[in-house]
Amino acid sequence: MGVFCLSAIALPLLVAIISAVHGCPPSDREALLVLSSSLEDPYLGIFDSWKGTDCCSNWYGISCDPTTHRVTDVSLRGESEDPILHKNGRPGSGFMSGSINPSICQLNRLTALIIADWKGIAGEIPQCVVSLPDLRVLDLIGNSLSGKIPEQIGNLQKLTVLNLADNKISGEIPSSLVQLSSLKHLGLSNNLLTGEIPANLGNLKMLSRALLSRNQLSGTIPSSIGKMSRLADLDLSINKLWGQIPKELGNMRVLSTLNLDSNMISGQIPSVVLANTGLGILNLSRNSLEGEIPDVFGPKSYYMALDLSFNNLKGPVPRSISSAKYIGHLDLSHNHLCGSIPVGSPFDHLEASSFDSNDCLCGNPLKTC
Repeated sequence: MGVFCLSAIALPLLVAIISAVHGCPPSDREALLVLSSSLEDPYLGIFDSWKGTDCCSNWYGISCDPTTHRVTDVSLRGESEDPILHKNGRPGSGFMSGSINPSICQLNRLTALIIADWKGIAGEIPQCVVSLPDLRVLDLIGNSLSGKIPEQIGNLQKLTVLNLADNKISGEIPSSLVQLSSLKHLGLSNNLLTGEIPANLGNLKMLSRALLSRNQLSGTIPSSIGKMSRLADLDLSINKLWGQIPKELGNMRVLSTLNLDSNMISGQIPSVVLANTGLGILNLSRNSLEGEIPDVFGPKSYYMALDLSFNNLKGPVPRSISSAKYIGHLDLSHNHLCGSIPVGSPFDHLEASSFDSNDCLCGNPLKTC
């Protein structure tokens, strides 16, 4: 009977010990609670699930290593298909304010930090994130973050995704960023970044997307980008870039989208760029490009969109465009082109707006010559 009583007393204690062993460490739990105290979620009640001693069990957006029970992922997205975002009549979109507390850096086994699309989260990116040795994804898109990109961001040697787009981040792109040898996605669009694009950006050999549009970046486009053999999407539009288009961009066989519009780029369009048969979207509009449009199109040219409008281009419309396999949208308006518009595809399906405001173009779909 005495043994039974002892077991009855010991059992709850044993359960508590097992729970403590298999739950997340108190330090991880405390770091998350400090993070939540710095964020205000007025509509969804996301942090209502952050209860109990085990932050690995049913805490919204938290994932842990099944062996060590250390927190590995913090994933809080304000725009997703998650049912929690359908509460209070706000389907697919949430709002949160506050700031990202440096306590997040106490989670030193973190592989993914995603606090994205909450619109109202402000303050700076904690500088200490550069000390997280296992971090692979840093996604803070769609908030109101300010300040600078941490200067030692290059310390994150395992980082594959750096997405800081749609914030209010200022300052220059840190030179250490080119040390991120594993980086595949770089998203810095729609911020207040200034200064030049690092000359050796081409060191990022694994990069497939480089999205730097809608900033205040100046200087020239680094020719080293031409060495990025995996780059498929390059967007440098709506900045203050000047100089010429590097001819090296024409040798990039994987590059499919190139947006350089709304800058101050001058000089001629490199023939090798227009002749790049991998390009499907090319936007060079609203620059100061001059000279003639290279007559280098061929049967392998396949452009879903080709926009050369609002430049200082002169001469005729290249007749080789008629030999292209496909050109969906073509805009040559607001230049100084002259002569007759070629006949046949793709010209037979284009609107007059594709050729408006040139010096002396004529033929279908404009007035006859």
